[in-house]
Amino acid sequence: MIEAPEARYLCEQLNNTVKGKRITNVFALFTPHKFAWFSGSPEEYAEWLTGKVISHAQSQGGMVEISIEDRMLVFTDGVNLRYYAPGTKLPAKHQLLIGFEDESCLIASVRMYGGLMCFLKGKCNVPLSEYYLTACNKPQVMSEAFDKEYFLNLICQDSAQKKSAKAFLATEQTIPGLGNGVLQDILYHARIHPKKKIGELTDKQKENLFYQVKETMNDIYQQGGRSTETDLFGENGKYVACLSKDTAGKVCPCCGETIIKENYLGGSIYYCRGCQTLSD
Repeated sequence: MIEAPEARYLCEQLNNTVKGKRITNVFALFTPHKFAWFSGSPEEYAEWLTGKVISHAQSQGGMVEISIEDRMLVFTDGVNLRYYAPGTKLPAKHQLLIGFEDESCLIASVRMYGGLMCFLKGKCNVPLSEYYLTACNKPQVMSEAFDKEYFLNLICQDSAQKKSAKAFLATEQTIPGLGNGVLQDILYHARIHPKKKIGELTDKQKENLFYQVKETMNDIYQQGGRSTETDLFGENGKYVACLSKDTAGKVCPCCGETIIKENYLGGSIYYCRGCQTLSD
């Protein structure tokens, strides 16, 4: 699942490839998918989009938002986007194909599950709209608006104190676009255990956590995303996670202790037994 760094990188690529192009063909739900969630009827997407020009793309948390004249097209974090140059062989299966007048294509394919939302600007009353609007109405984690003052206000709220570090950072859209995928390395660099309660962190640890959120996210973006994710051209990112299923059970390069994998809050967590302790 893509998160904020990958969504931002994808939007940068979209602006370099499809911005300004006119749409000539649209095929929605060409391949049936039980967990591809469309807003409205997929059959109407061709009517809504054909003949219109791509204005620009920007990320909203871990989602990709494409402005198309009077319409907005939004892909949630479970959707793979691919750009195909003119003459390239297209995949046989896809959930949304957008063809342009130069015969290039943008194709969206859903992995396990994902939302594809098309709606009139200013009228986002569609499935998953609350998820999307929450991301739109909060400062983007990689923007200047998401600064230390904003972060410390979040982490010092009474409602955050009994939450674990994982729960605070990666649940309830506290920080849209920051999920379990990027969480592991952020906490590893901050030397904070995923189960550590926010109320037990020192002021210095809270400030350091802010810097690690910003630095880790930016590092992932600068390297074109994580190595487990692919970009608009199907290329894997260059960022290799410090903590993942591939490093579980191995030795931490910083302290020599073992990297642990556990199930926690509906997903896996990874941490170093030496660098990230529950008790200081």
